[in-house]
Amino acid sequence: MKTDILIVGSGVAGLYCALNLPKDKNIIIVTKNKARRSDSYLAQGGICVLRDEDDYDSFYEDTMKAGHYENNPDSVHIMIHSSQEVISDLVAFGVRFEKNGEEFVYTREGAHSHQRILFHEDETGKEITSHLLETARNRENITIIENYTMVDLICEGNECRGIIGHDENGVYSAIGADYTVLATGGIGGIFEHSTNYKHLTGDAIALALKYGIKLQHIDYIQIHPTTLYTEKEGSREFLISESVRGEGAVLLNSKGERFVNELLPRDVVANAIFAEMKKEGTKHVWLSLAPIPEEEIKTHFPNIYQRCLDEGYDATKEPIPVVPSQHYFMGGIDVDRYSKTSMERLYAAGETACNGVHGRNRLASNSLLESLVFAKRAAKHMLEGYSALTTNTEITIDESKYQNYKEEYKAAVLAAIEKESVSHE
Repeated sequence: MKTDILIVGSGVAGLYCALNLPKDKNIIIVTKNKARRSDSYLAQGGICVLRDEDDYDSFYEDTMKAGHYENNPDSVHIMIHSSQEVISDLVAFGVRFEKNGEEFVYTREGAHSHQRILFHEDETGKEITSHLLETARNRENITIIENYTMVDLICEGNECRGIIGHDENGVYSAIGADYTVLATGGIGGIFEHSTNYKHLTGDAIALALKYGIKLQHIDYIQIHPTTLYTEKEGSREFLISESVRGEGAVLLNSKGERFVNELLPRDVVANAIFAEMKKEGTKHVWLSLAPIPEEEIKTHFPNIYQRCLDEGYDATKEPIPVVPSQHYFMGGIDVDRYSKTSMERLYAAGETACNGVHGRNRLASNSLLESLVFAKRAAKHMLEGYSALTTNTEITIDESKYQNYKEEYKAAVLAAIEKESVSHE
């Protein structure tokens, strides 16, 4: 296959990038599973937006402080000042944020000084992703190929010319492209406990390691403080959104005592929970939603409420057990302010990429915004300097090279994370 632009991944970064490209460009989106099975779809809490210029300094400081001031200030500035444009785009695509009449309703999450988060119930990611996906499916120039796994890049020197992958039946093929965008999501699939889908195993990071594509802070991995504890075998941990604590829920130990300020940054709260569990010798702590009115729990957090019921807990009447789990990847493939990687004709966006917005720790509800802002910048940058490949690379696929790629790539990523972690220590 040959296309103008190839996008690997069907989360908000991949979809929004495609939708910001002109209709005269042929675009192929490949995704490892069903198109809807992206972590973007799972995002509960919401998406940040700059409410007005008076909020800029606070928004900037909240993001920098949460990231331990290791953020890239330029990237943070770009994200904040692009937020209103992105929200306007999403509304135009049909996204329905909570409103009171004609005015948006804003909520607050941990480490935010003010209410600046737009939301749709407790499934904002699903609301945004589903509208982007529906729009992309209706574009004649966009082809979405599901259940297609990337296993390699097609490279000539330091230039990317597409990918090699296989379908669900294990049939290998090559897809050539003038430009390639890696938007493959996070790395949760390589961990035992994660809120991520299990098929998100850091394949793009493994290929970056293979081809010497620059990476940044790949040991910066966020643990979400509150996922629903269960003894049941499951594919992933169910996330209890930070906005639950933003609306007043409190963390309790086995004695029913509060032990931390629930609105501190996620890493601080997660460490406090780990310390309390170790001190008490327990497998979890408790989250009490008692300070939140019962009706608000059912209307603002209907899916969380139902999932807790499914696990045997009525969140309107009793605390629910929670435990920290791997949640978000702040590091990734190093990109510039236009989402360009160190390899020519190759871009990266979303959780796969690291432009420095998040620093050492991500501020709640900045992930969807950051992914969208820099995906759009990738699309614009490609078009500004667009040049078609003048020659085709002859591809002979040696399937024997990929017999054990899953284990090899996982081992390579884990080893690189460990090495980076040791160097930071």
